[in-house]
Amino acid sequence: MVELTQEQIEERKKEIAEAKKLQDELLESNRKLVNEFGAGLLKDILDQCPNYYTFNRGLLYSHRDFDQFMQAIKKRKKVAIVSGVNASGKLHIGHKIVFDTNLYFQKEYEIPVFIPISDDESYVAGKVKTQEEGLRNSMILAKELLAYGFDPHRTFFIIDQIFTSIYNFAIKLSRGTTMSALKAVYGYTMEDNCGLFFYPAVQSAHILMPQLKEHGGHDHVLVPIGPDEDAHIRIGRDLAPKFNLVKPAILHAHFIPGLKGGKMSTTDPGSAIFFEDDLKTARAKIMKAKTGGRETADIQRKYGADYEICMVYKYLELFYLRKDEIVDLQRECKGGGVLCGECKQRLANHVEEELKGFKKRLDKIKDETVEHCIIKNV
Repeated sequence: MVELTQEQIEERKKEIAEAKKLQDELLESNRKLVNEFGAGLLKDILDQCPNYYTFNRGLLYSHRDFDQFMQAIKKRKKVAIVSGVNASGKLHIGHKIVFDTNLYFQKEYEIPVFIPISDDESYVAGKVKTQEEGLRNSMILAKELLAYGFDPHRTFFIIDQIFTSIYNFAIKLSRGTTMSALKAVYGYTMEDNCGLFFYPAVQSAHILMPQLKEHGGHDHVLVPIGPDEDAHIRIGRDLAPKFNLVKPAILHAHFIPGLKGGKMSTTDPGSAIFFEDDLKTARAKIMKAKTGGRETADIQRKYGADYEICMVYKYLELFYLRKDEIVDLQRECKGGGVLCGECKQRLANHVEEELKGFKKRLDKIKDETVEHCIIKNV
């Protein structure tokens, strides 16, 4: 007969408490936006939100003026989405919430998506060694984003080393804010390079640019972001009325925990599944993921596991399973009817299918298609 010792029981309680603490820390950034910076809870306007999984499953936590953006869509006003990526980064599963939300709007409402790829910010912030590296990375990311599923006829990349005209608009906007305001938001000191001080004006130019007549004259803009990016967009929202523009709406996504239970990080490859990973690497990462499993298979069959702290379950729940499948998995997990290895195989199969599709599409993206999507100087 399999019995748990008191030591095992106490160790389990400690493990669950530590895992929940990590999850709570990830949520803290979202809570701060509501409690300290005036964002609204998305659940309070859920009746005005699209019937799409990122909304239905609570993957989007809070917002600024999203209800106004949806009203603009209903009134058939001209709208656009702005959604940037960092030129020093790599596409990974954690991007799915924002990317899939963008794709939903692009496909459902035929909305153009402007994607700034921050080649210049990556350089001034020291994330890449040279401007050339930032530009090369930007071109790779642009191709990968099209492979992810963005429509080349409704997707516009802003790469500042190519579209240098963005700086003219940034110069115009720069008179609307002050150094003291930037210091308050970013904590910059006199030891930081001057490029960092100017970049918020450039980023605001990215966000507000679709409202300009020469870039479509869109009435409203939506910016879906992670909670850590809200400060950048708040500066753009503050600048907008000073230049007779509409404040951009914002959607705040949840942070997705990494495979190890903490935050995803590009400096810790084992914490995330990257779209550039080969299938063997992706599967190996999943097999090492943190679970809520027990010490042995026999103990798990008798006492069940804890899906609440399992990253394998979390990914299945967020991205891959239907609601009825989620309920079934919860029951089987708690009842000892399924072992962690089985769930890992299940997740690996879903991820492999997604990566296969991505790589197949990537091979078909032509360089001229990417070039067509990049905004150029006139």
